[in-house]
Amino acid sequence: KQWYQRRVAITAGDPTAVHFVYLRVVGGEVGATSSLAPKIGPLGLSPKKVGDDIAKATGAWKGLKITVQLRIQNRQAQVSVVPSAASLIIKALKEPQRDRKKVKHVQHNGNITLDDVISIAREMRPRSGSRYLSGTCKEILGTAQSVGCTVDGQAPHDVIDGINSGDIEIPQE
Repeated sequence: KQWYQRRVAITAGDPTAVHFVYLRVVGGEVGATSSLAPKIGPLGLSPKKVGDDIAKATGAWKGLKITVQLRIQNRQAQVSVVPSAASLIIKALKEPQRDRKKVKHVQHNGNITLDDVISIAREMRPRSGSRYLSGTCKEILGTAQSVGCTVDGQAPHDVIDGINSGDIEIPQE
């Protein structure tokens, strides 16, 4: 009986309290409820229902690993996608869909434009550690380097050198 009362005390707290849970999921797929249960079970939510909501919200990111934010208030979960720089770059490459179970260790050797990099940088701006948009662009270009793609046909590090020397202009905001 005591255990039950303690459990209720955790979940049946303040209905106006807002809890945030961050999860890394594969877009468009219903993840294992066993991984969801310990995170959202104590908050009084059904892992199966939340898993379906996540799959619905991440439909545009099919096959990509993506971070999802669950905003839980009054036993209702709102799902929002928090894309990382790498997933935004891979999405900008417009690669064909792949089966995660069969195709492993994919080389993302495509090409994106500098405009793509600037638009990704604008989207990542609030979560960037940089003061200026040019610094955020350099962060995105570093991620593009690790993903393995090129920018306007040249290596991302050459573009970073161009930004540093002033040969490549990046808008202020």
